[in-house]
Amino acid sequence: MASARAMIERRRSSRILIRIPVKVFSKGAFGTPLDTPAEAIAVSRYGALIRTPYSPDLGSRIEVLNGLSQETQEFRVVRISDAKEDGQYELASRRFIPRTTSGHPVS
Repeated sequence: MASARAMIERRRSSRILIRIPVKVFSKGAFGTPLDTPAEAIAVSRYGALIRTPYSPDLGSRIEVLNGLSQETQEFRVVRISDAKEDGQYELASRRFIPRTTSGHPVS
């Protein structure tokens, strides 16, 4: 397992600990749409750590609406914690940046 120092050096950008009310949009069981209040507890240029009352599938895409700016971003779930004592899950998510067929980001 990598040391904490190695993990820090691997990050592309630093995290900012902050509490932002968000709303998470995803698909639930059988493809039913979910619209869930949540909270971003850490953000970086490339992703966010989000506390939610449910656990989407690992690798799934979610849309997150920032409750302060009303901006929506698309993310991919890259890690899910076990439920905490309060029933909340922590989702590590990476910002989804669509790419063209040439592999370059879409502007």
